[in-house]
Amino acid sequence: MKVLMHLCHHKLLTLLPRTLSRACRRNHHCTLQPSHSVHVLSKPVTLTPLVSRLFQPSNLREGQEGGDMTCRSQRLMLQAGLIHPSNPGCFYYLPAALRSMEKLVRLIDEEMQAIGGQKVDMPALCGAELWKRSGRWELMGKEMFRLRDRHDIDYCLGPTHEEAVTELLASQSTLSYRQLPLLLYQVTRKFRDEQKPKFGLLRGREFYMKDMYSFDISEEAALHTYQSVCHAYGRLLDRLGLKWVQVQADTGNIGGTLSHEFHLPADVGEDRLLMCGNCGFSANFETVEPGQADCPQCHTALLMESKGIEVGHTFYLGKKYSQVFNATFTNAQNKPAVAEMGCFGLGVTRILAASIEVLSSEDSICWPRLLAPYQVCILPPKKGSKANEAMHLAEELLQSLGTSLPNLKGEVVLDDRTQLTIGKRLKDANRLGYPYVVVVGQKAMEEQPVFEVVCQQNSTDSKTRRDGRELCFEEPLERRIRVTWTRVYSNYTIRRSNGSGG
Repeated sequence: MKVLMHLCHHKLLTLLPRTLSRACRRNHHCTLQPSHSVHVLSKPVTLTPLVSRLFQPSNLREGQEGGDMTCRSQRLMLQAGLIHPSNPGCFYYLPAALRSMEKLVRLIDEEMQAIGGQKVDMPALCGAELWKRSGRWELMGKEMFRLRDRHDIDYCLGPTHEEAVTELLASQSTLSYRQLPLLLYQVTRKFRDEQKPKFGLLRGREFYMKDMYSFDISEEAALHTYQSVCHAYGRLLDRLGLKWVQVQADTGNIGGTLSHEFHLPADVGEDRLLMCGNCGFSANFETVEPGQADCPQCHTALLMESKGIEVGHTFYLGKKYSQVFNATFTNAQNKPAVAEMGCFGLGVTRILAASIEVLSSEDSICWPRLLAPYQVCILPPKKGSKANEAMHLAEELLQSLGTSLPNLKGEVVLDDRTQLTIGKRLKDANRLGYPYVVVVGQKAMEEQPVFEVVCQQNSTDSKTRRDGRELCFEEPLERRIRVTWTRVYSNYTIRRSNGSGG
C-alpha cells in the first residue's frame, strides 16, 4: 500500500504542472510559471502610498457649514476624511485617522511599559453582578449602557473596568508581595450613554481609552505608583508638544481619596479650571468652595479661571474595590493582606481630537509631529510637457527617502492626482496636515533644479537647490534628506545625459 501511494503521489506531482499549464493557456489572464514555483512563496509586494488610492472621503465640501458642529476639530476631521459619522456620538475611524491613533497607542505603550505596565484586554461585556457588589450598578445611572441576554441575566457595556480587574486579581490565590506593584492596562473601546453627544470625538458614546489599574502592598507604595503614572502622563503630553495642566479633581463615581485631571487649555473645553499664578495651585472648579476667589493654598493671590479639555484622569482608590472583592496578596509575614489600588485613564480618541483642536487653524489641520498620518507628501507638477520626467523624479525621491531614511519608511505619500494643479493639491495637503510637503514643480527640471519644501508645523517654506541648502527639516534629518536629494538628482542627470530619459 505504501508503495502504491508513493507511485500515485509521484505521478500527481508530474501531471500537476502540465494540467496547470493547459489551464493557463485556456485563460489569457493566467501567466505561465515554471513548475518549481508551486513550492516557492513569493515575497509580499509593498505598494507605493498614492493619494489617489487613499480611502479618504470628504464629508463636507469647502465652504459648507457643519450644521450643529461647534468645534474646530470636528469640522476639520470631517472635511479631511479622517472620520465619518455613524450613530449619534459614534464614528467610523477612516484609514488616516487610524494610522494616527495607532501611533498614539504605540507612544502610550512605551510610557506605560516604561513604568512597569503590562498590557491586557478585558471583556467589554461586563456582568451586572460585579457592579452590584461594588454598589455602582445603580450609582452609574443612565450613562451606563445596560442589556439583558436570553437567560434574563443583566450586563453592561463597560465604561470602565475597576470591578473586572479587581475580580481578576482576586481569582489569583498565590499572589505574593514580591510581585507588587502590579500595573495592568488596556487600550479598548469604552461606552457611555451621553445624553447629548457633541464636539465629535471630544464627547461621544463610543470611544477609545487607555485604562490602567495598579495594585500595591501599602498606601505609601500606592502613592508612589500614583506619582509615577502622573509623571508618565506628563512625559507623553510633552512628547506630543502639547501645552497641558494638571489640576486637583473630584473623584466622582469612581471613588477614592485623591484625584487629578490632565487638561489641554482650550476655549471649547467644558471644564472650568482655577489656577494661581503665585504658588502654582490648580484645581477643577468643582473642588473649590463656592464663592472662593483667593487661592486656598497660598492665600495671597486671586484664582484665575480658564477652560480645558480633559484628556487624562488619575485616582488613588485605596481599598475601595479590593476590600469588596477580596483582592489579597501574601505579605512578608506570609499572611494575607488587602491590596492598595489606583486607576488611571487616558482618552485616546480625545487626545487625538483635542490636539487638532488646540494646534490647528480654522481651515487646516496641524498635528503633533509624532501623530501625523504621513510625515511627507510629495507633489509632482500638473500634467504638461515635462510632467512625465518630473513624475519619475518625484517617484524616485519617494522611494529613496523610504530606503535611505528608515524612520520615513511608509511615511512618505505621493499625490499623483496630476490632473489637478499644484495649488489645489497643496491646499488639500494643508487641510490634512502633512508636516512636510515637497513640491517637485517645473523648476525641478531646469538646469539648476529647485524643490520647494513647505513646513506645515511652522507655516514656512523654503527653496532647496540640488545640494539641499535651506531645507527646513530639523537636524540630523536635514542632512540625510539633503544627501538623498542630491543622489536622486545626480542619478537623474546621469540617465538624461546617457539618453535614457526620466
